[in-house]
Amino acid sequence: MPDVAAIADAMRGHRTLVVTGAGISTTAGVPDYRGTPDRRSVEYEDFVLHEIWYRYLWWRNEMSWTLLRQVAPTAGHRALARLEEAGPVIGIATQNVDGLHTLAGSRQVAELHGTFDAVVCLHCGARFTRSRMSEMIRDLNPGLDFPAPPLAELEIIAAKDEESAQLNPIEVPPCPHCDGMLKPDVVLFGEPLPKAPVRAASALAGACDVVLTVGTSLDVSTGMWVVMQAMESGARLVVVNRGPSQADRLADLVVDGGADDVLPGLADVLLGDAP
Repeated sequence: MPDVAAIADAMRGHRTLVVTGAGISTTAGVPDYRGTPDRRSVEYEDFVLHEIWYRYLWWRNEMSWTLLRQVAPTAGHRALARLEEAGPVIGIATQNVDGLHTLAGSRQVAELHGTFDAVVCLHCGARFTRSRMSEMIRDLNPGLDFPAPPLAELEIIAAKDEESAQLNPIEVPPCPHCDGMLKPDVVLFGEPLPKAPVRAASALAGACDVVLTVGTSLDVSTGMWVVMQAMESGARLVVVNRGPSQADRLADLVVDGGADDVLPGLADVLLGDAP
């Protein structure tokens, strides 16, 4: 069990904020990329200004949501929920939008890039569940097939495919409150981060004694910003990741390992279920 005792020693008696990335969800089958390597994803400006990409993103989103809702939390997600319930973990700031932390039972979760399980109106600000949006889409498009791709090809943010976009037959329902434009509540490229999760992550960073990063190289600046906020408030840094991360040089402890390899044993040690 890779360096679990050392991580437990760093956390014992302290308040820990956990920063997670795609690596905690890969064993559930969720790919660790947004879009595909050889194509640009649909960006915020594309979505709001061009109907072809607005409709295409919703078509792809409906297929991806149908698939993602079947994914279960990993042992790593469940271990963090145990640690939060017992007290050593005060909260999670995640770069993921898959909702698996909440599904596992974690309560204090700052979803920095939004959540795949919600929809927001860009006009009146109304928010509602993704399942309701799915019902609205299918009611408006009777008989239209939404074939789910293999899980390995899941696109959290749809990659641009102009040929498919031109052939896309979907009609997108308007906001049921104001007839405004609806958007999946995930952060598209070119869109600002949601204020409430950023405020929550900042508060957690200021309140923690240890910041533990799990399953992220911290190449995305959002996670690194949270880490730096915590360290500037005096927190020690522990890194758990397969391969190097941008924060290794700043860390008090670096553990090369996967979330499912490390976190369940860590929870056992800290909660007294194992020697």
